[in-house]
Amino acid sequence: MDTLKGLKRTHYCGEVENIGAEVTVGGFVQKIRDMGTLIFIDLRDRTGIVQLAFDTATDKAVFEKASTCKSEYVLMAKGTVRERESKNPAIKTGNIEIFVTELRILAKAQTPPFEITDETNVNEELRLKYRYLDLRRKPLQDNIIMRSKIAKVTRDYFYDNGFIEIETPMMIKSTPEGARDYVVPSRIHHGKFYALPQSPQIYKQLLMVSGFDRYIQLARCFRDEDLRADRQPEFTQIDLEMSFTDVDGLISIGEGFLAHIMKKVLGKDVALPLPRMTFADAMNRFGSDKPDTRFGMEIQNITETVQGIEFPVFTDAVAAGGSVRAIVAKNASAVYTRKEIDKLIDHAKGIGAKGLAYIRWTAEGANCSFKKFLKDGDLERITAAVGAEEGDLVIISADRDKVVLPVLGAIRLIMAKRLEMIPEDKFNFLVITEMPFFEYDEETGKWLAMHHPFTMPMEECLKDLDTDPASVRAQAFDFVVNGIELSSGSMRITDYELQQKMFEALGLTDEEIAAKFGFLVDAYRYAAPPHGGMGFGLDRISMILCGADSLRDVVAFPKVQNASEPMSACPSVVDNEQLAELGIAVIEEDKEI
Repeated sequence: MDTLKGLKRTHYCGEVENIGAEVTVGGFVQKIRDMGTLIFIDLRDRTGIVQLAFDTATDKAVFEKASTCKSEYVLMAKGTVRERESKNPAIKTGNIEIFVTELRILAKAQTPPFEITDETNVNEELRLKYRYLDLRRKPLQDNIIMRSKIAKVTRDYFYDNGFIEIETPMMIKSTPEGARDYVVPSRIHHGKFYALPQSPQIYKQLLMVSGFDRYIQLARCFRDEDLRADRQPEFTQIDLEMSFTDVDGLISIGEGFLAHIMKKVLGKDVALPLPRMTFADAMNRFGSDKPDTRFGMEIQNITETVQGIEFPVFTDAVAAGGSVRAIVAKNASAVYTRKEIDKLIDHAKGIGAKGLAYIRWTAEGANCSFKKFLKDGDLERITAAVGAEEGDLVIISADRDKVVLPVLGAIRLIMAKRLEMIPEDKFNFLVITEMPFFEYDEETGKWLAMHHPFTMPMEECLKDLDTDPASVRAQAFDFVVNGIELSSGSMRITDYELQQKMFEALGLTDEEIAAKFGFLVDAYRYAAPPHGGMGFGLDRISMILCGADSLRDVVAFPKVQNASEPMSACPSVVDNEQLAELGIAVIEEDKEI
């Protein structure tokens, strides 16, 4: 094989342009066309493809070397740029080619397990096993490059706004933050463990106590939880904290960041300030605390409208303190046959509903699933109340609000996708405010912090902490786009006595408070400025701006559903010597090994 000695790359493949220039390029062989007296090689790097040309005027040794090249070989080629006879408008360098005078084969490749092409139907499991090959494909390379650009633009924005980048520890004390910790055993302190940070939450608050009034970090975070398309066990958070601010100040810096990144990365303008919606309003209208507002089909409360209709599903729900609510899908009755509606009902049952009622209005009339319980005029009153017309489909759910709203919210999204109602290339940003402070855990019978225990309640709600936790709202907010949560943020509690009271409201004993959060509570005894912060998911923002379907498409080496990495086969076992050093024994089937 050849070496680089005496040869230096002058251009990337996709940036070659000046006819007559002498250039040197390097890359992978994408495709070879050997026509006997003519050889063309498409050479690929991260910027694109350029055609290398070899003909009867080529040095014989160079021509023979070109004839031995195969797909994915690594080459360096020197030559003169000339106009291409058969032009290719599909690529940036489609009007030129390089007449090669010197060729070096730097590395030979075995036949790859799949072809390296932009579009592929290859099983994802195989592509993840050979991720280093999958990453050679242009769509994934473009995503990773876009992510890098987003990270740079992010730092530029926060640096320009007076933020200081500070790294926080990767091995920390295990504290409850909503998900399971990944724990790291200590070799020196047997029986004790570090935790990998779910977020830098406590440390960034301590930085505010320390006087660093504007902190930013692209922080690696870890959560041991079930995976899905928009979740990875390790991820990067654009983490920030600000002193001497309030909720409006936090939201202002956050929405400024989103507008900045959309302009710099996609060239799109975002009107500020962003629209705001309370948590209660979002749930009542869209059945979600991260509503997709690119289309209508909002949830309507028809409890009063159906009063007097002796349909047990309705009457039982209302008697139990619930409600009856509906969504109207315009011009959907032709698409949603009875069979299609049954699929919706099955899905609703799968997420907690007892079922769904419906009115399907076709040219033959309105077919109502609870028609036998209706009196004259009832059907007309319902359709008029929800604004339904011929051709529409009305879906109705009756139960407790905590069931009805998320069920109809989920059905709303399913129907919108099926009816192709969601516009592409549109970004509807939204700020959800006045989040509930507590959420009730029916399994434990306890009230838990919805955000985290350092969140500041709204001042008017402080009096209700002990008597009416369900009504307590937090000085917390979320940034949302197109039904996806981008960030959660809040003002923090800085009064150590109030913080102690919040811990107690969450059922923590003095011993638990001291063991888990003592150092933070102690810090606030030395005074802290008012402060708050938030964390944007860099992976998630990258996924959205790249138009990717999964976080795996914007992470270089992602984990799969069971939190393993197919390429390196991690997690893996470690030998007994390592375990012994850590004072750990692995137990299998109740037997120590």
